[in-house]
Amino acid sequence: MQVRRTVRDLRRHNRSILLSSLYLGEPQSRQDLGRSSGLSQGTVSNVVGELIEEGLVVEAGLVDSDGGRPRTLLRVNPGHTYVVGIDVGETGTRVEVFDLAMRPLATSYHPLPSARPDPAAVVAQIHEGLGEVLREAAVSTDDVLGIGVGVFGTVEQGAQAIVHAQTIGWEAVPLERMLRTGTPLPIYLENGAKTLGQAELWFGAGRGVQHAVITLVGSGVGAAVISNGAISRGVTSSAGEWGHTCIVFDGRACRCGSRGCLEQYASATAIARAGRNLVKAKSQNDSESNGVTARTIAEAAQAGDTEAQHIYEGVGQALGIGLANLVSTLNIPLYVIGGGVVAAWELFAPAMFSELERGSYIYRLTKPADPKLPETGKTNVFPAELGPDSGLLGAAMLSFFQSLNS
Repeated sequence: MQVRRTVRDLRRHNRSILLSSLYLGEPQSRQDLGRSSGLSQGTVSNVVGELIEEGLVVEAGLVDSDGGRPRTLLRVNPGHTYVVGIDVGETGTRVEVFDLAMRPLATSYHPLPSARPDPAAVVAQIHEGLGEVLREAAVSTDDVLGIGVGVFGTVEQGAQAIVHAQTIGWEAVPLERMLRTGTPLPIYLENGAKTLGQAELWFGAGRGVQHAVITLVGSGVGAAVISNGAISRGVTSSAGEWGHTCIVFDGRACRCGSRGCLEQYASATAIARAGRNLVKAKSQNDSESNGVTARTIAEAAQAGDTEAQHIYEGVGQALGIGLANLVSTLNIPLYVIGGGVVAAWELFAPAMFSELERGSYIYRLTKPADPKLPETGKTNVFPAELGPDSGLLGAAMLSFFQSLNS
């Protein structure tokens, strides 16, 4: 059956193409937009005229042209509307409101009430945080384009997004419906690793590439697999559960019910556990281990503590094995390591590269500091560029682009 596109569909499609081009790129003239979008100059002029009239696009100066009149540059108007990004992590809920230049205006954070929180309690936290940031930024809900939410677990996309997170006891939680009950704003849900991956693809280490794997190594471990410039979700939206691939046969028990999962050896949770075990082994007082986190272990390692350094070497080895499996399976040229653990890059990267080179027969590495785009036939591994909170940025950007197509 052939689906007929209406005039309204075509207009919306043209708006989306031009806004995306302006949003992700530098200011452009109408002529530039025609070349980059493939639309006719007449269509570009008509659509741009509508966007300027609405206030969504503004003029941004002039640029000389070759032998003709100066051309007017255009850009998205940062203050025309706002977007909200929400990151529901495994330790807390962060809410942030951005203008359309993706400048954060206000932030709210609430720790999760327990390791296995009731979904209703998380929804209440999100609504509370949303109210806090909108009040602090003096932004009305009428001026918010939409809300993007990155959440742990698998997000099953459909008419209403459903969240499956067995590790915390969530099974088929209708999170989108629950969130919509407390706000009139459009809401878009996605897995947190995928929102981070989308941000790095648009603005970070994956900028300009068509094929990449962008990983999240934080309290948990996940990945976004980028193919032909888009995230691959799989049949049930669960593609990218890298943290629950096995790297040690019959290894440590994982909260997912399996054993030997990558997450048990390379996450912030695994680092903190190893640090606490180390402190307990050296002290008769178990309470001394209470304040041990991945960050404190990293600080000790950076200060020269050899036992702490050994913990991070183990993290590097685990990531190297996990990456070798991805490289051999996917044959993708770019792998980006993101999430909070990447702040200790220099502590685990040497062991990671060594293990990757040993574990993948097709591995060819370009230097990690190489600023060029991935070279054909080589494997490129880089740290993420946008920092540990890039999932928030990706969630906010998700709401912008989804709103364009709704």
